[in-house]
Amino acid sequence: MSNSDQSAFLTAAPRAPIPAAAYLLTGCIAVIGSNSLVLGPIAPAVAASFGTSVPAVMTAAAAFGLGTSASALFLARYIDRIGARRMLQGALLLLALALVASALAPTVTALVAAQLVAGVAAGIAMPAIYASSAAIAPPGRESGTIGVVLTGWTLSMVAGVSLSAVLADLIHWRAVFATVALLAGTAVAGLTMNSLRDTRKSGPAPSPLGALAVPGIIPLLIACGAFMTAFYGVYGYLGDHLHKDLGEPVSANGLAAIAYGLGFGAAALLDGVIDRLSARRVMPFAYLLVAAVYVAMALVSGGFGPLMATIAAWGLANHFGLNVLVMRLTALDPARRGTIMGLNSAVTYLAVTVGTAGFGPLYTGLGFANCALIAAGLMLVAASAAAWRSGSARQ
Repeated sequence: MSNSDQSAFLTAAPRAPIPAAAYLLTGCIAVIGSNSLVLGPIAPAVAASFGTSVPAVMTAAAAFGLGTSASALFLARYIDRIGARRMLQGALLLLALALVASALAPTVTALVAAQLVAGVAAGIAMPAIYASSAAIAPPGRESGTIGVVLTGWTLSMVAGVSLSAVLADLIHWRAVFATVALLAGTAVAGLTMNSLRDTRKSGPAPSPLGALAVPGIIPLLIACGAFMTAFYGVYGYLGDHLHKDLGEPVSANGLAAIAYGLGFGAAALLDGVIDRLSARRVMPFAYLLVAAVYVAMALVSGGFGPLMATIAAWGLANHFGLNVLVMRLTALDPARRGTIMGLNSAVTYLAVTVGTAGFGPLYTGLGFANCALIAAGLMLVAASAAAWRSGSARQ
């Protein structure tokens, strides 16, 4: 190394720190994720309380997904016009009210209605969070900043899923929704006191369908759809496979959620690799890695221990897949970030329905291992879409 190179190396500026606002956004993701995940573990207690069946209670989860998809498609576009922080504050306040209504619901129908409203709030909040995380990221720390925000999903999966069952057993299932409502209110207060600032676009709100004309967005939405359909198709039937095929107790579902969440969170330590190599280069390989994990999952599906290890690797690989997806989408058109991320959330929650419903007959007829192989095939579609280059897209 020459003297000039040594001098440049020694005087190089340190990497900018992750903004404090990113950790607040992490908490916001954790609140939304907790509500979307906690109903499953407490559904038997809710059903017993209302004197109905678990499938009837889980209609509330379907209503949440429907509300999320619809609002992400039709309302998230106002993020660009009104501002991400203001929309996020309003959405979290609405979420808190919907969670209070869920805690006080006198009937299953009232719970379903409350969760539909919660879904409307989440469909606005998630694109606003992703748009904000991209806006506050220091140059060269985009992946690290978004990775910190995405660890909110780990918090919701590891803490939310685990603690919801404990609260339901020790106190009541209504205490679960009351606790998440309190956390949502705390997030609103945090946003009020934080220095996070809005960047608003003058003029009318962008059309969601008009955003489909942004160069490069169609392949990324195809990648998102394939990626999320594979995830929800496999995750939706993992618990049944552990219980019925491997003979594990229902509590093993909690261990699987923890293994996945820990792998997902641990990947945040490696997000700097994406910043150094660029999201465009990493994305196809990230999805090929997820495909390899699904193949491994199929191969070890008959053993509980190896399957848990593979689930942890699944969480790690999916973290990279989601990180690069958010990075590339938010880089397409900064003036329409809210609208673009709304389309992303709409596709994601459509994938929840397609994955869960579509993989059901496959799981029944072919078994869990073959479902994992089909998911690997979907990830090859995602990798191909991620590698697609349009002449105008340079993100």
